[in-house]
Amino acid sequence: DLPVMTGDEVCRRLRELTDPPRILMLTAAGEITDKVYGLTALGADDYLTKPFDFAELVARVRTLSRRAPKSPQVALRHEGITLDRARHEVSVDGRPLELTPKEFAVLHLLMEARGAVVPHGELVRTVWDENLDPRTNAVRVAVSRLRRKLGDPGLITVDKGQGYRLCD
Repeated sequence: DLPVMTGDEVCRRLRELTDPPRILMLTAAGEITDKVYGLTALGADDYLTKPFDFAELVARVRTLSRRAPKSPQVALRHEGITLDRARHEVSVDGRPLELTPKEFAVLHLLMEARGAVVPHGELVRTVWDENLDPRTNAVRVAVSRLRRKLGDPGLITVDKGQGYRLCD
């Protein structure tokens, strides 16, 4: 009963991330088929049905937090571009590049997508926030500045009606 998208869709989108978080589903859907679907098809790490005892919720969260996370890839690379997540630094062919926080976040999302289209709405929600007017040209302006700074205008393409993606 989430306002914008279903919990199933949130789970699917989180699983698509390069370094997805651990997911504990809290739901009223308590049939075995619901649980199996949540754990297998949606990729949840744990599943707890309502009503539940708060002590059990705390125990499950602690258990999930003890699991060793995958070591995230610190640097992303694409066509001579290196994006260091830990240091918030970008270089092109070894040359440091100064990016605004928005430009860095846009490039980060595009590089994580590895050539897949990143929808305009996802950029707005992730890099800006849900209060930004979806008809604004803020994304287009940031991408344009980013292309100029990268020195290769064709590296980021616009898939009309879909979004943006990095080209090879």
